[in-house]
Amino acid sequence: MKNKTEIVNIFTRKTLGLTLVLSAAALAFAQEKAGVSGIIVNKKNQPVPYASVTFSNKTNKTLSDAVLTDEKGQYQLQLVPGDYEITVEAIDYKKSVVSKNIAAAGNIGALSIEAEPTSTVDGKTKEIQGVVITASAAKPYKVELDKKTYDPSQDIVSKGGNLQDVLTNVPSVSVDTDGTVSMRGSTNVKFLINGKPSALLGIDDGANALQSIPADQIERIEVITNPSSKFEASGTSGILNIILKKNKKVGFNGSVVGSLGYFPRTSLNTNLSWRKNNWTWFVNGGGGYTENKTKNNSETTYHNLTFPKILPNTQPNDVLVHQLQNSANKTYNKNYNVSAGFVYDLSDKTSINFTGLVRTFEGDGNELLQTYDSFHRFFKDPSDPNGIAGTWQLLNPYGQRESKTIFNNLAFQGDVGVDHKFDDNGQNLSVSLSLQRNRSNNNADILETNDLLPNIQDITRRHSVSKTIIGKADYELPIGEQSRLEAGYRLDVNDNTYDNFVSSTSNNPFIPSYNNNTDYKEVFNAFYLQFKSKIGEKFAYQLGLRDELSNVSINYINQNPNDKPLDQTKNYNNLFPSVFLSYDVSKNNQILLNYSRRIDRPRSFFMVPFPNYSNSQNIFEGNIELNPSYVDSFEVGYNITRKKFTVNPTLYYRHATDDTKMLVYRPDESLGVFYTKPINLGTDDRYGLDLNFTYDPFAWLKIMGSLDMFGYKTSGIAYYDAIDKNKLQQTRSMDFTGNGFSTRARLNTTFKLDKTLSVQLQGFYRGAQKTASQNTEDMYALNLGASKTIWKGDGTISFNIQDIFNTRSREVFSFNDDYTRRNYMQWQPRQFAVSLTYRFKQGEKIEQPKKKKDINSNAAGDDQQGGPM
Repeated sequence: MKNKTEIVNIFTRKTLGLTLVLSAAALAFAQEKAGVSGIIVNKKNQPVPYASVTFSNKTNKTLSDAVLTDEKGQYQLQLVPGDYEITVEAIDYKKSVVSKNIAAAGNIGALSIEAEPTSTVDGKTKEIQGVVITASAAKPYKVELDKKTYDPSQDIVSKGGNLQDVLTNVPSVSVDTDGTVSMRGSTNVKFLINGKPSALLGIDDGANALQSIPADQIERIEVITNPSSKFEASGTSGILNIILKKNKKVGFNGSVVGSLGYFPRTSLNTNLSWRKNNWTWFVNGGGGYTENKTKNNSETTYHNLTFPKILPNTQPNDVLVHQLQNSANKTYNKNYNVSAGFVYDLSDKTSINFTGLVRTFEGDGNELLQTYDSFHRFFKDPSDPNGIAGTWQLLNPYGQRESKTIFNNLAFQGDVGVDHKFDDNGQNLSVSLSLQRNRSNNNADILETNDLLPNIQDITRRHSVSKTIIGKADYELPIGEQSRLEAGYRLDVNDNTYDNFVSSTSNNPFIPSYNNNTDYKEVFNAFYLQFKSKIGEKFAYQLGLRDELSNVSINYINQNPNDKPLDQTKNYNNLFPSVFLSYDVSKNNQILLNYSRRIDRPRSFFMVPFPNYSNSQNIFEGNIELNPSYVDSFEVGYNITRKKFTVNPTLYYRHATDDTKMLVYRPDESLGVFYTKPINLGTDDRYGLDLNFTYDPFAWLKIMGSLDMFGYKTSGIAYYDAIDKNKLQQTRSMDFTGNGFSTRARLNTTFKLDKTLSVQLQGFYRGAQKTASQNTEDMYALNLGASKTIWKGDGTISFNIQDIFNTRSREVFSFNDDYTRRNYMQWQPRQFAVSLTYRFKQGEKIEQPKKKKDINSNAAGDDQQGGPM
């Protein structure tokens, strides 16, 4: 088995050959070329995939070229006829050199190479930042020191779907019924696109944004559960870095994917690329239409509401009030996106890259909310204030609320970067600038009818704009043969504006407060320093320190004359250290130990006092005093790689202070109006075992699974003021203290029935979870997919069923001193989809030889690429 030095040598030699080609491209294309093809095999006449084949022209080195074999060991390229020295190299094989005269176009046949005596299929690449465990080229994910990399290409169930569908099968990640993404039971996940925050995901677009990114445009997903100091410090549960595709094959290549499904769901997307000489161009784009149907049922029991008796001249009495609410919300979404860019090699040491993207989605929703009160409601006729007999009126216990919503979003982003290589020893500099703009509108017309307040009409208009500038620079300096120093700077400037308008025919006193304008600005300056080295052959370490200076300002202007404008500024300066250690116990067995400190910054609309209005019974109240919470995170992992399986167990512990909780309370206990407000409160401890594995017992069977078993302990008591049934102000409390244990499990089994047909079965389970004020029931679901290769490998047809038994739903029980509530939600029903993929003009894949840091193609958590600072 080759070590890291041997692998680098292979690509270094390949680099020299390709550099010669690039430097003389004009001369080569000026001469007539012939199409040459062949295959690389081992001594058993089996194909060798991804071998490096270099054709060196004996008389004119400028006519040399190089290529990688595909998964079938085959290759093809264009050469000027002449005498060539052919060098074949592959990991775990001896280098082979033969001479051959290329006289005309055609197949030169098979070239055989011999395996190394100590070769094994379990390749392992050592490096300070992380040890890559690659048990097989077919493995869907690999594990490194500070991240897991998931390849969705083998995920049949998500074919023709979107990013949200892909995330449901990513190790250590869970997707809730409403599209909420969590890692290890925590929802504070930081999303990156190609290594940086992106306009693709917007500010507050949630599941709509996840559904607007097609699955077939995703090259891989990096799951970074405990990021190093090189990454931005936000996201206490970790980072999900979405790497979009950029084809690395020469010539013109592309693919088209179309899908059709039910609940009505259609999409058409394409990936195109062109690579020649110093230029690489790409265009990805497409669009789709989806419909979603959400069910939401709740039952609330109020313990101390006061209602009068029907008989006159008697005192009011307390009754238990049961309120049932059933809602059905159907939404219609259209989304479109296009991204284009290029990479140009200015010289053999410097390249420039540019990417631009546009994404838009729009849609409308119709929600019907029906309410039934189990008690008879009574109303005193205001024309008869003395309350004599006959003035109490019996009201209909049924009510109805109909909402019609229209929303749209438009996002732009432009990225430019320059990568410079000072020498061949690894001294590199990467500089980039990203400009982003995201505009979102959400308008609703609401009609509410009941006997007490007939025909209430509400109108809401929400408009938000986010503008972002991200500038960053990363520098790498090798020190000796085993050490490296990294340093960098990053600037984030975010400006979010919110314009809210609400009008209503009701006398709701809260309505005027929702007419406001808010300008939320944040500026982050970050510096990091990181050192990597080794002690001996087995022990490696990485030490890092990050300093982030944050400035947040909120200018809140309320149109309600009774509310004063608010102008508040917050400044933070925090240090975030990280430590990563690795020790090779034996061949293919390694212990990984790491620590990092993280920050959870409040979402901007959490700090707007009245951010948006949905209905008169459920009020979301922002908290301008909300502060960040901080997390200290520890992990210890063990990696085992064998021929047929890989196992990656990780023990983790997280301790959060000033944790953000959602306080749900009634400020006036004589009314059935609930407030939800984010607050800083107490601590939150999480500990558990995150286990991921792959097992390929037979050539026709592949199994991938993950299991997250975690315990939690939360502390904190929130106090608030409330008006009781006697109109007296009382101090109430909500206890968030609680502890428990929960699980997340996922199993993915793929059966290869023949060379062209595969079937996949996915199942997941989410265990119940309890706190002092809320119990969440367990949930499970099963998905099925099938895929068949057609048209001699140029096409693939896929079929999938999401949630076969229609069990993907959430049931939550909430309780306090004055109420109990049961809520049931199903965000999407069972779905079916068929997709067709067509691939055309597939050129030969050639990796960039100089390892330049194209931040737009993989800025990603991959420190060789500059990393998402």
